[in-house]
Amino acid sequence: MRDEMLKDIISEENLVYKKTDLMTDNVLSYCPGCGHGTAHRIIMEVVDEMGLQEETIGIAPVGCSVLAYEFMNIDMQQAAHGRAPALATGIKKTWPEKFVFTYQGDGDLAAIGTAETLHACNRGENILIVFINNGIYGMTGGQMAPTTLSGMKTSTTPFGRDTALMGNPLKITELVAELPGTQFVTRQAVHTPAAVRKAKKAIKKSIELQRSGNSGTTFVEIVSNCNSGWKLPPVQANKWMVENMFPFYPLGDIKVNGELVK
Repeated sequence: MRDEMLKDIISEENLVYKKTDLMTDNVLSYCPGCGHGTAHRIIMEVVDEMGLQEETIGIAPVGCSVLAYEFMNIDMQQAAHGRAPALATGIKKTWPEKFVFTYQGDGDLAAIGTAETLHACNRGENILIVFINNGIYGMTGGQMAPTTLSGMKTSTTPFGRDTALMGNPLKITELVAELPGTQFVTRQAVHTPAAVRKAKKAIKKSIELQRSGNSGTTFVEIVSNCNSGWKLPPVQANKWMVENMFPFYPLGDIKVNGELVK
């Protein structure tokens, strides 16, 4: 009787959520509470829902998400540090019918990969760039990144980032939005269910644009937390992100259909 009741409870009709088959059963290597896992999931959910598993090629970076190919059940290729947009460009030009995306952190994309990012966006390569911004180098020890906020403490700025000495945080997403080759540029987050829905919608829109053959790069920034680098528990890290990251990196669409949002 008990087994029958359990079967009824977990039946398809009563199922609230089911992990997409495009996420493998490997245990995520990210710190508890990190946004990478959620970002992985929504990308794979959209690819699954659109039936594009066999048509998708992802580019894994160097950084916390270096093992993304262990978690995403699609064809993936490893790129040298910062070179994901260059590799994605080559793959897309070789197989233009494929959906090609990169998945990069701020150290990978906005530091060593600045040139590749800007030139791919300026050329309008028909790829999706997913940019995870947690304002810090996560994997290598919590050092200051180009996106580190003014006054923010890191392992290399223990007294806070001094912009007079170290320069200003780089708003790379606003920068690429100004380039003529970008078609859709947005900044989202994944810290609440509502934010996850908006981020997933942005990913889907980006895929649809690429699949439609519209020329232009799509660029989705996801502002995330770094519990270990920020030295905060997950709940407090999300609160800190909302109070400190979002004012400097405001969420929302920046460029739609090739036009800057006023």
